[in-house]
Amino acid sequence: MKPSELKRALAHSVRASRAAGVVLRKNLNAPKKVNARSPHDIKLELDVRCQQLITRMLRAAFPKIALLGEEGVSGDQQAPQRWVVDPIDGTVNFSYGIPHACVSIALQIREGDDYQTVVGVVYDPFCDELWTAIRGQPARLNGKITRVSDRNTLRDSIVSIGFAKTPANLERTLPYFNTLVRRVRKVRLMGAAALGLTYVASGRFDAYLEHGIKLWDIAAGGLILECAGGEFWREPVPGWHTYRMAATNGRVRKKLEALR
Repeated sequence: MKPSELKRALAHSVRASRAAGVVLRKNLNAPKKVNARSPHDIKLELDVRCQQLITRMLRAAFPKIALLGEEGVSGDQQAPQRWVVDPIDGTVNFSYGIPHACVSIALQIREGDDYQTVVGVVYDPFCDELWTAIRGQPARLNGKITRVSDRNTLRDSIVSIGFAKTPANLERTLPYFNTLVRRVRKVRLMGAAALGLTYVASGRFDAYLEHGIKLWDIAAGGLILECAGGEFWREPVPGWHTYRMAATNGRVRKKLEALR
């Protein structure tokens, strides 16, 4: 895509994320309709409503671009470009009235059998923090360039970790957690993957690790992290658009790997 098209895509992604953010703010403390429950997850009617809002806005501006979202797909899934959307990342937090959730929108372009993320937007409506990135340009937080931390020792690092949603992932991650918590300054379990990535991108965290995470959780935040000077490693695992992931400031990755 031309630079002007990427800039236009970013602008519409920002508008759509802010529109969904208004819905989140209005409903944080309101009663919520639950569409589905599982031991470690909740699906809300608002997830669907926010994705529909985002889909309408993006498809009106870019009718030929497909959309892949946590709440379903839209358009030709074989198209050369696609939006990847998580309308409410951190749904469990949000459903309990915890103001730590966000909207995540990425634009990807097909490259052979894979896709490359070229635009990323993550919006936290509760802190009014907007992270944006276009591949090849600096990451920005509320319009200002943001960078990863320069911390290079585990004892000084804050590491976020996620346990995903399945018993298998819990069992796989717990031993590593028990080792990690003794080696770093603090471990944080925040419950919103896209914000975990952007917090690394902004130097608040030094790393974020999770096994069994979905593409819509990480597509936008991963690009933002890379554009902020960090490392975003991911590998497909069994499951629909499922990955294991390590996101770091680039200075502590090998030290974290040595703990496994």
